[in-house]
Amino acid sequence: MGLIKAAIGAIGGTLGDQWKDLISCEDMGNDTLMVKKTASNGQISKDSRIIVAPGQVAVIYDSGNILDATAEEGAYNFDQSSAPTFFAGQFGAVFKEMWQRFTYGGTPAKEQAVFYFNIKEIKDNKFGTSSPIPYQDWSHPIPNQMTNSITPMRVQVRCYGNYTFKIYDPAIFMRNHAGVADIVTKDELVEQMRTEVIASFQNVLNELGTSAYKVPVLELPSNTDEIKKAMDENVFDKPIRDRGIQLVSFAVESVTLDDESSKKIDNYELSSNSYMQQGTLVGAYSNAVQDAAKNESGAMNGFMGIGMMNMASGGMIGGAMNNTFANNKSSTVNVDPYQNTSSNDGIKCPNCGKIITGKFCEECGTKAPETIEKKCPNCGTVARGKFCTECGTKID
Repeated sequence: MGLIKAAIGAIGGTLGDQWKDLISCEDMGNDTLMVKKTASNGQISKDSRIIVAPGQVAVIYDSGNILDATAEEGAYNFDQSSAPTFFAGQFGAVFKEMWQRFTYGGTPAKEQAVFYFNIKEIKDNKFGTSSPIPYQDWSHPIPNQMTNSITPMRVQVRCYGNYTFKIYDPAIFMRNHAGVADIVTKDELVEQMRTEVIASFQNVLNELGTSAYKVPVLELPSNTDEIKKAMDENVFDKPIRDRGIQLVSFAVESVTLDDESSKKIDNYELSSNSYMQQGTLVGAYSNAVQDAAKNESGAMNGFMGIGMMNMASGGMIGGAMNNTFANNKSSTVNVDPYQNTSSNDGIKCPNCGKIITGKFCEECGTKAPETIEKKCPNCGTVARGKFCTECGTKID
């Protein structure tokens, strides 16, 4: 039993009256995956005409067995006395296996039908992560001085996108999912597939977050090829393939970070590109230095940790500390006997009488006389003026 391809133009005209039955399937569009067609009496008579449209596979079924199949569009005559022809193209091996192995138990003793499979790409299937997925973001590396290496920042992301799929093996699809149903639509599959797609995508994210790919988290939407490559090479979509279906394209349309991850990246950018964090970081750095110095047994570990802090900030902490110490040093004033810090306390110029606050009189240039320290006769406080700064006693 098999199909014999009819001559071109034999669908209509004078040969039309030779057909006992005409079996065909309208275009299945983007929603129908399989349709069962048969004659009114459930039998396909000899010399029935079977039409196969573009993008379809026709499988001839007889009481639990596969008689013939074709993926080549055109018109065919059904001849019970002929051997299977398998006008299959890329499906040749699949059809032969169906013919040899495919059986269905519990089917009617006499039932013949043509099962039409939609082998076009099924488009516009949405997916989205209901909860954040962990991702290792190499675009924000964290230095580790102890191992002389860097590690990626761990973030949590939500992703939304679109995927397409197609039936690549009608035999597996029929055996593992469709059976001998009258019709199978994609709505019956997409909910379960969405869960499997998310699971596959999570495995892909784990792969893209390794040192082999190092895809920046916010650049995931532009790395469609890498996503599909990682999925195919590691067969992350195996549960989907086990139904005779394969993913054709997989596109991430948007990526969003959770609040905590956004804050981590914002802080990272601030510490890398500006000195806005100097106050907080320098304070922590200073405390760490003091703690490390006090800890005799763990001083080395403490200072190694300080080095890691400095590396993690791109050297900013160390630079900030140096600037801080430099500022403190430059602001230190050396006190000498000729300079008073108080504008109300000075030395009278012996030449012109003007109060001198420096080493020389700014009025006449006379050098300021040295002050003589004296002890207060009342309380013993050392003073340089005419009165004791502690008790107010006059000092001669």
